Amino acid sequence: MRVMVFVKATEDSEKGLPPTAEMTEMFEAMGAFNEELVKAGVMIDGDGLKPSSAGKRIAFDGASRTVIDGPFAEARELVAGYWVWEVKDMDEAVAWAKRCPNPMPGPSELEIRPFYEMEDFGDALTPELAEREQKLRDQLAGQ
Repeated sequence: MRVMVFVKATEDSEKGLPPTAEMTEMFEAMGAFNEELVKAGVMIDGDGLKPSSAGKRIAFDGASRTVIDGPFAEARELVAGYWVWEVKDMDEAVAWAKRCPNPMPGPSELEIRPFYEMEDFGDALTPELAEREQKLRDQLAGQ
């Protein structure tokens, strides 16, 4: 089972604060945690994101596209970083997440969301569509 683990943003992470001694300790602890995830074969990918002030949103309405510049309101609803993990089930993902060092200097949250897998789509995913999707995944893996 693949899951995405979101590190939720905070007011501090949205300010893009410069590194401090406290943050250096947090980075060291997070690096050690990431090493554990990799050694266990759990971590597929992960990274931190710049504050939403550096981002853009694209709003869709039919054929219309509108670009919205950051920053975006409600820091607690934003994502400051992520991991992609391969786990046997949600219980294993929760167990790993509970071992995570606090990813922010103050109170923070992680959110775990499972990916859709091909079998989740049932008959809506025709053999032709499944083959096309697999070719794309194979291409990505080869890059």
